[in-house]
Amino acid sequence: MRLSALDPHAEGAIRVVASYDTLMRRRVDLAALARASAALAECGAGIRLHGTGQVLRVAPDGRDVPGTSSAADGGVPIVLDGEEIGTVWLERPGPAAPLDEVLLERLAIAAAAVVERYGPARTTMADPALVELVTSADSDPMARARALRLLGFDPDRPVRVVAVRTRVPLDRVGRLVCPDRPVKAAQLADVGVLLATTVDRAARLPADLRAGVGDAGDPSRSWQQARTALRFATAHRPVVHHDELGALALLAHVPEDLARENPDVVAIDRIAGDPDELRTLEAYCATGSVRRAAEVLHLHHSSVARRLGRIARTSGIELTEPAGLLRASLALAARRVLDPTT
Repeated sequence: MRLSALDPHAEGAIRVVASYDTLMRRRVDLAALARASAALAECGAGIRLHGTGQVLRVAPDGRDVPGTSSAADGGVPIVLDGEEIGTVWLERPGPAAPLDEVLLERLAIAAAAVVERYGPARTTMADPALVELVTSADSDPMARARALRLLGFDPDRPVRVVAVRTRVPLDRVGRLVCPDRPVKAAQLADVGVLLATTVDRAARLPADLRAGVGDAGDPSRSWQQARTALRFATAHRPVVHHDELGALALLAHVPEDLARENPDVVAIDRIAGDPDELRTLEAYCATGSVRRAAEVLHLHHSSVARRLGRIARTSGIELTEPAGLLRASLALAARRVLDPTT
């Protein structure tokens, strides 16, 4: 059967649907599905899975075509359990044929069914109960190993944890943080959790995201490290790796009442009443330079210097001295640990 020989309306659509029903009854794999689609459409067809990075491109005569295609960007999404896990497309040189839309819709449905059947399904979102079992320090080792297997991980290999706060869907964040390796995500209370074997430090992440990354291979310890690192994340440093904190991580273990009563932390709380001055102090502590802080804030350096002078008088901290800069930086970090949303 060829699309060019079909009635372009209802009868043709029914016959396309019937063709894919036959393929599914035969329990074909993705490669066979792509070949059948290319033959049916009489043009190139492609399937791409986000989680694995797998790309299948097939010519009308069944030959595999290497590389990727710009047509994939305008393809139809493959959706499994409410999550977009890939894309299907046709590589037709001319205008779309009347039944292309129907064919792509059925191809996407069939591809999702194949992925689910031959899994493990490469979806990012996971059962929160399994993720909690993996990350809990109280979990039985055997139970944790079973949970890791169910999530698609090898229990004998390191698994790192990322703690995330963002309005962006976690499945999208997961694909950015770990684009070429399996990643699982779930929401636990007010924190998003990502499990991955590796984390891309150079990933370009959404602007509103704050993340902490654990460096331990044991997921329960990595989860503790990730939550600690998340408490230090700011607009100037949105992603914090625990192994970069060094001695700063000790602030997370200071008793809360002692931290709140510290004079420098109290002074920073007063300064926080003026958001502009707080942002100025954060930029200055992050850069260590009036001029670089001015560049970050898009202000003239003299304006930043005046603000820092007011902050020094309010806080009693001499910001031009190395010891004063250290005190202000520690006070900002302690305040952030007390309230990570600040």
